[in-house]
Amino acid sequence: MAVAFYDVNSAAGLKKLDEYLLTRSYITGYQASKDDLTVYAALSKSPSSDYVNASRWYSHIDALLRISGVSAEGSGVVVEGCAPITAEAVATPPVDSKASSVLCSCACDFLSRGSAAAAEDDDDDVDLFGEETEEEKKAAEERAASIKASTKKKESGKSSVLMDVKPWDDETDMKKLEEAVRSVQMEGLLWGASKLVPVGYGIKKMTIMLTIVDDLVSVDTLIEDHLTVEPINEYVQSCDIVAFNKILLASGERSFPGEDSIQQAVIFQAESDGSNERFSISSK
Repeated sequence: MAVAFYDVNSAAGLKKLDEYLLTRSYITGYQASKDDLTVYAALSKSPSSDYVNASRWYSHIDALLRISGVSAEGSGVVVEGCAPITAEAVATPPVDSKASSVLCSCACDFLSRGSAAAAEDDDDDVDLFGEETEEEKKAAEERAASIKASTKKKESGKSSVLMDVKPWDDETDMKKLEEAVRSVQMEGLLWGASKLVPVGYGIKKMTIMLTIVDDLVSVDTLIEDHLTVEPINEYVQSCDIVAFNKILLASGERSFPGEDSIQQAVIFQAESDGSNERFSISSK
């Protein structure tokens, strides 16, 4: 006995179709057939997501028609005035009613398009997973750049740091120690003036100034991950922060020392061996 559906475009008809497809992948049998095309053509549009099973089935049949077509005969189905799709029905659509003529014509059109798609070479098939075109790639890059620009943090303030760098003993080559320290380079770090300060028993420490961008450089990380690890720890025994101050610029801007049109004066005061030492750096 043929499966029958009535008024599949109404809520009641769609509900019956949805319930019918709850335990089925196709209208009849275990592969897409002309029975599926008959019901597919009778629907005026894709079922809404409220009808989960019917919507899933409709999307599947629609994809098959666009990719490989449907050729199985089926067992026969009746949809409110539209007879099951057969070779004879496709060749000579019924003309006894306007509705059935429109429905069967739609089915014939879908079947023809499906057969034509199956006959085409693989290169001409619809590529559901194709690569992006150049225009799409460019648009994606522009969107990413726009998002990055809009979310980029404003550069934070800059700070000047006075640091003591201590050698292992009095035999440490202080010139090589300074070269090793200054070899550490990273974005947001600028080394400044330095001097050697006696600490006793012939040992000297190097006191050096550096300017950092607060958002880019952490002094603790600089010391722990760069200045006191190999190969620099061959010369450096430890580092201590003597002073840490924000840079105040006369122009109200933030900048590294040495940039044009910026004048700054940074004064650090630290105690060493019981006496006050003052470091002063000015730049244009």
